[in-house]
Amino acid sequence: MRGSGDSTDRGGASPWETDGGAAEPEPSAHEIAGLFEDEASQSAGPAAAGSARDYDDGWFIADAGGTGATAPPEAIEDVDAAMEELLHRVDETWGFPALRPYQDEAMRASLEGRDVLVILPTGGGKSLCYQAPALVRPGLTLVISPLIALMKDQLDGLLANGVRAAMLSSALADDERSAVRGALNRRELDILFVSPERLAVDGFHGELERAGLTSIAVDEAHCISHWGHDFRPEYRQIGELRARCPEVPIIALTATATPRVRGDIEEELGLKDPVRVVGDFDRANLTYRVVPRLDLFDQVMEVVRRHPDEAGIVYCIRRKDTEKLAREMARAGVRAMPYHAGLDSSERARIQEAFLGEGLDVVVATVAFGMGIDRPDVRFVVHASLPKGVEQYSQETGRAGRDGLPAECLMLYSGSDFQGWKGIMERSAQEAEMEGVEGAMDELGGILDRLGELWNFANGGLCRHRFLVEYFGGELKAGECGACDVCLGELRKVDDSQRVAQMILSCVVRCDQRYGAAHVTEVLRGADTQRVRQKGHDQLTTYGIMRDNASSEIRAWVDQLVAQGHIGVASGNYPTLHLTASGVEVMRGDKEVTLLVPRIQAKKGSRRRGSSVEAVASEEALDVDASLFEALRKLRRSLASERGVPPYILFNDRTLAHMAAHKPRDPEAFLALKGVGEKKAADLGPVFLAAIAEHEDGT
Repeated sequence: MRGSGDSTDRGGASPWETDGGAAEPEPSAHEIAGLFEDEASQSAGPAAAGSARDYDDGWFIADAGGTGATAPPEAIEDVDAAMEELLHRVDETWGFPALRPYQDEAMRASLEGRDVLVILPTGGGKSLCYQAPALVRPGLTLVISPLIALMKDQLDGLLANGVRAAMLSSALADDERSAVRGALNRRELDILFVSPERLAVDGFHGELERAGLTSIAVDEAHCISHWGHDFRPEYRQIGELRARCPEVPIIALTATATPRVRGDIEEELGLKDPVRVVGDFDRANLTYRVVPRLDLFDQVMEVVRRHPDEAGIVYCIRRKDTEKLAREMARAGVRAMPYHAGLDSSERARIQEAFLGEGLDVVVATVAFGMGIDRPDVRFVVHASLPKGVEQYSQETGRAGRDGLPAECLMLYSGSDFQGWKGIMERSAQEAEMEGVEGAMDELGGILDRLGELWNFANGGLCRHRFLVEYFGGELKAGECGACDVCLGELRKVDDSQRVAQMILSCVVRCDQRYGAAHVTEVLRGADTQRVRQKGHDQLTTYGIMRDNASSEIRAWVDQLVAQGHIGVASGNYPTLHLTASGVEVMRGDKEVTLLVPRIQAKKGSRRRGSSVEAVASEEALDVDASLFEALRKLRRSLASERGVPPYILFNDRTLAHMAAHKPRDPEAFLALKGVGEKKAADLGPVFLAAIAEHEDGT
């Protein structure tokens, strides 16, 4: 798919507006080189023989001296006893004394041997739903995941907690791959991560059966759905594995699935009478704001200044935009770098590792960045323009505040964003149809519908949390969320909205319904331009009748009237405006309309503000020693750098806050902290206890 040109300078210009430059392709999932697996050509090869190897360098951990048994593992008979053991293992391994809502239901159903569909929001604890049962269920749990980065991040976390886990991927060297297969053959693994492409490798299904396969977990399960926003044809191969192992239960997990996508997941995976665990989709810790794009750099920097030295992601559509904005931010003293599919794999890896390792605060990226990024302390996500749909928006904003602490999500948009995406989608479908791709034009309707839903989200006056929850089939119980621009009062109703709307609609008609939003705005503002004079539009009765309003205000109202269905926009290269039947009713005064004015400056004193340590202290009534917290963060960063893992793999900010509040002085007190399991207590406890003691003795 291709964009329509370069943006102008850094102000409110849309990435779709042209200045005569060449169009740049929008990166698709399969164009993001080096991120996705491609293993169909890899030979499975024989499983390695010989003694087990204890890897602790990021690939797997296995008990030495495997039995080599080949009998299939026995099913769990006493599920209640297994759940008691599971709760003990969760506390022992992860340091969680209790499960989150919905996790208990999903895990119990999994241990009962039922198929399970888990729909939980990002940060809702989906991964634990298949990881914890694997520790008490006999045999192997196979985890199918779409990205190497996603698998590697989860694997690092499991290994740090002492779980017998491994990954088979094209990223491994031959000796590492052989070592993993050796452990798999000797049944020394509880969890194995693979990509869907691995399932196509000859002999791999039999290898799994010999390894004692007892459960299959399908992560990011929406990728199997044609109606999903990240469709991966390779995911359809999971059905072949299910057909070969019909008695092996499947647990499918995703954070972004509409009711239609859920049905598709169940059908494509062949789930049998599945237990459906659908959580609360509301990410209450996120504050959503959606405002017109006026000056991109200034608006982004407003967010950055609200979160000094904290992690954030800024999404742009085009590669050159990421580079330009990152340069401007760096000149302003922000530790920022661009990330896109045009960079070579080593540079992308370097930037990603710097961000995960807290050596970089802000990544300015295309959609090539994010999936598989589990840094929990991302405090803001900014969209520099309109994404392609609600699913993409929800998934990308979901990378903020995964630790459950307050985070901010800002979308900047203009009407040209909508038209730009619409044009790209229509051309892409036409090109696909010409190339013989079956059903391309049929799918276009659904794609445009998803874009239209997000356009309505951006321009509507409905609570942002309520819109997102209801979009995914949920229900928001609270009246006002208290965490979006609508409910915080950052949008106000335009005085005399009806008259304003009628002036705009009248101008569209008097311009013969043959011009776009930019031209109509110029006429209403009374712009003295050659084009306006040449067309004689400076003689219209609507010329200059809104000269007291800013162009940005008028354009925002035009966009709102489009979103409300009162103005239609022509398809193709010339998005001219015309009145709809509903617009005619507004003109006649037979239908009321409401327009909104965004207050660009965010209100002070929102309950969502404050640093992560302040948020934990307030949320859990802790007296956190801020200086000790920062000392522990520096220690965590240093240890993580030595071990080659992201700092959050060791401990997250919430656990550090508990350390800085409770100030344990012995191993027992350290182990009792939330988020500290036995493996980490033994491995990291001494050095953190020493740091706490040194801080206390020195103060």
